[in-house]
Amino acid sequence: MKKYLLTFLTLALAVVLAACSGSDEKEKTSSTEESKEIKLGATAGPYSDMLKKAIIPQLEEKGYTVELVEFSDYVQPNNALDNGDIDANLFQHTIYLETFEEQNNMDLEALLTVPTAPMGFFSEKFTSVEDIEEGATVAIANDPANAARTLITLQGQGLIEINPDADELTASEKDVVTNNKNLVFQPVEAGSLPRQIENADLAAVPGNFALAAGLNLMDAVFLEDMNENYRNVVAVKSENKDSQLANDLIEIVESAKYEEVIDSEFQGFSKPEWMANR
Repeated sequence: MKKYLLTFLTLALAVVLAACSGSDEKEKTSSTEESKEIKLGATAGPYSDMLKKAIIPQLEEKGYTVELVEFSDYVQPNNALDNGDIDANLFQHTIYLETFEEQNNMDLEALLTVPTAPMGFFSEKFTSVEDIEEGATVAIANDPANAARTLITLQGQGLIEINPDADELTASEKDVVTNNKNLVFQPVEAGSLPRQIENADLAAVPGNFALAAGLNLMDAVFLEDMNENYRNVVAVKSENKDSQLANDLIEIVESAKYEEVIDSEFQGFSKPEWMANR
């Protein structure tokens, strides 16, 4: 009787252990599946489109279930990333990211830069740099970062010269030392620059505002030669920079398939140095 009881208890214990093991495996499997359910954030517009067309399809091929969360401002995407509501975002350049996380005590990480819409210089009066006349009015953004980008680009086209000691990320009108064509700068809010194309002789429109207004970057008189710090980045929380998702995002953006979509769907976007030089 004792022998039969011992056998019964042994079998019962084996069944219980097997059930527990199966439950553990189920939990592990469930956890793995949940990690494949992700949310990506972007501001509505070209970078939301870039996620939809060039990144999310490849993530889905890797087994991810992806929800795209679109934001209407430049504050909430980082707040959502920091508090875990989304797993990564794409909308901002390096300088904005670093400034935002410092001011808001966050620890975010740029994984890599992506092709970015450059500032376009649009005109209804001129079709080339050589056409620009003496005393032409130039509408520029009234915020320091975009104003500096405008002046650096005008210098690159040979229209002005900036004090060589000036920081190209903070250069302002007071740093202009040569203005051979006596260009007249008209600072306005960046979002209104597309409307200034009709009023000014030349309007320096940041790429995101140009695209939002339905402008074609290829119609610009000339485009900005972008500083790498102004290229947009895919960002995650720093604690997740070595995660499988982070590695997969890097692999996708570095892929030939991604670049093919950029070439066909995002014409005029300025490619980062790592992509242009490979």
